[in-house]
Amino acid sequence: MTQVNNPLHGIKLEDLLTDLVEHYGWEELGTRIDVRCFNHDPSIKSSLRFLRKTLWAREKVEYLYLKMNKLPLPARKPRDDHYQASDKSLRAASNRQTTHSADNSDADNQLNTNIWGS
Repeated sequence: MTQVNNPLHGIKLEDLLTDLVEHYGWEELGTRIDVRCFNHDPSIKSSLRFLRKTLWAREKVEYLYLKMNKLPLPARKPRDDHYQASDKSLRAASNRQTTHSADNSDADNQLNTNIWGS
Protein backbone atom coordinates (compact mmCIF):
# COMPACT_ATOMS: atom_id res chain seq x y z
CA MET A 1 0.00 0.00 0.00
CA THR A 2 1.65 3.19 -1.14
CA GLN A 3 -1.16 5.52 -0.04
CA VAL A 4 -1.17 4.62 3.67
CA ASN A 5 0.33 7.94 4.79
CA ASN A 6 -1.48 10.11 2.23
CA PRO A 7 -4.26 12.10 3.97
CA LEU A 8 -5.80 12.95 0.57
CA HIS A 9 -6.20 9.31 -0.46
CA GLY A 10 -9.79 8.65 -1.50
CA ILE A 11 -10.78 12.33 -1.70
CA LYS A 12 -11.84 13.42 -5.17
CA LEU A 13 -10.50 16.70 -6.47
CA GLU A 14 -14.06 17.91 -7.05
CA ASP A 15 -15.02 17.23 -3.40
CA LEU A 16 -11.84 18.91 -2.20
CA LEU A 17 -12.52 22.02 -4.30
CA THR A 18 -16.19 22.12 -3.28
CA ASP A 19 -15.21 22.05 0.40
CA LEU A 20 -12.73 24.88 -0.12
CA VAL A 21 -15.32 27.01 -1.93
CA GLU A 22 -17.91 26.38 0.79
CA HIS A 23 -15.41 27.29 3.51
CA TYR A 24 -13.62 30.27 1.93
CA GLY A 25 -15.79 31.35 -1.01
CA TRP A 26 -14.43 32.14 -4.47
CA GLU A 27 -13.16 35.62 -3.58
CA GLU A 28 -11.11 34.50 -0.58
CA LEU A 29 -9.90 31.41 -2.42
CA GLY A 30 -8.73 33.68 -5.26
CA THR A 31 -6.75 35.86 -2.87
CA ARG A 32 -5.14 32.88 -1.15
CA ILE A 33 -4.27 31.11 -4.43
CA ASP A 34 -3.93 33.66 -7.21
CA VAL A 35 -5.04 31.82 -10.33
CA ARG A 36 -7.35 33.08 -13.02
CA CYS A 37 -9.90 30.26 -12.67
CA PHE A 38 -10.61 31.43 -9.09
CA ASN A 39 -10.63 35.17 -9.81
CA HIS A 40 -12.39 35.60 -13.17
CA ASP A 41 -15.78 33.96 -13.71
CA PRO A 42 -15.05 31.07 -11.32
CA SER A 43 -16.77 27.72 -11.58
CA ILE A 44 -16.07 24.23 -10.32
CA LYS A 45 -15.88 22.86 -13.86
CA SER A 46 -13.30 25.38 -15.15
CA SER A 47 -11.26 25.12 -11.96
CA LEU A 48 -11.17 21.33 -12.14
CA ARG A 49 -10.01 21.47 -15.76
CA PHE A 50 -7.20 23.87 -14.83
CA LEU A 51 -6.13 22.00 -11.68
CA ARG A 52 -5.93 18.66 -13.49
CA LYS A 53 -3.52 20.16 -16.03
CA THR A 54 -1.45 22.36 -13.72
CA LEU A 55 0.50 20.52 -11.04
CA TRP A 56 1.77 23.56 -9.11
CA ALA A 57 -1.74 24.98 -8.72
CA ARG A 58 -3.15 21.63 -7.66
CA GLU A 59 -0.42 21.27 -5.02
CA LYS A 60 -1.36 24.68 -3.61
CA VAL A 61 -5.06 23.74 -3.49
CA GLU A 62 -4.27 20.42 -1.82
CA TYR A 63 -2.01 22.15 0.71
CA LEU A 64 -4.73 24.69 1.55
CA TYR A 65 -7.25 21.87 1.98
CA LEU A 66 -4.94 20.00 4.34
CA LYS A 67 -4.29 23.17 6.31
CA MET A 68 -8.02 24.00 6.48
CA ASN A 69 -8.86 20.55 7.86
CA LYS A 70 -5.81 20.47 10.15
CA LEU A 71 -4.50 17.32 8.51
CA PRO A 72 -0.78 16.44 8.39
CA LEU A 73 1.03 18.59 5.87
CA PRO A 74 3.32 16.98 3.28
CA ALA A 75 7.07 17.17 3.66
CA ARG A 76 8.76 19.84 1.59
CA LYS A 77 10.04 18.47 -1.69
CA PRO A 78 13.65 19.22 -2.60
CA ARG A 79 13.99 21.35 -5.68
CA ASP A 80 15.97 20.44 -8.78
CA ASP A 81 18.63 23.01 -7.93
CA HIS A 82 19.09 21.47 -4.44
CA TYR A 83 17.88 24.32 -2.26
CA GLN A 84 14.63 25.10 -0.55
CA ALA A 85 12.64 28.31 -0.99
CA SER A 86 13.68 29.32 2.54
CA ASP A 87 17.30 29.31 1.36
CA LYS A 88 16.58 32.26 -0.93
CA SER A 89 17.65 34.87 1.60
CA LEU A 90 20.85 32.95 2.38
CA ARG A 91 21.63 32.71 -1.32
CA ALA A 92 21.00 36.43 -1.84
CA ALA A 93 23.31 37.32 1.03
CA SER A 94 25.97 34.98 -0.30
CA ASN A 95 25.71 36.49 -3.78
CA ARG A 96 26.00 40.03 -2.39
CA GLN A 97 29.05 39.02 -0.40
CA THR A 98 30.67 37.33 -3.39
CA THR A 99 29.93 40.29 -5.65
CA HIS A 100 31.21 42.77 -3.10
CA SER A 101 34.47 40.89 -2.54
CA ALA A 102 34.92 40.44 -6.30
CA ASP A 103 34.66 44.22 -6.80
CA ASN A 104 37.63 44.76 -4.50
CA SER A 105 39.89 42.04 -5.86
CA ASP A 106 43.25 42.86 -7.42
CA ALA A 107 42.47 40.82 -10.52
CA ASP A 108 39.50 43.03 -11.32
CA ASN A 109 41.55 46.16 -10.75
CA GLN A 110 44.28 44.84 -13.05
CA LEU A 111 41.67 43.95 -15.68
CA ASN A 112 40.18 47.43 -15.50
CA THR A 113 43.65 48.98 -15.84
CA ASN A 114 44.23 46.96 -19.01
CA ILE A 115 40.91 48.08 -20.44
CA TRP A 116 40.79 51.73 -19.42
CA GLY A 117 44.43 52.50 -18.88
CA SER A 118 46.00 53.71 -15.65
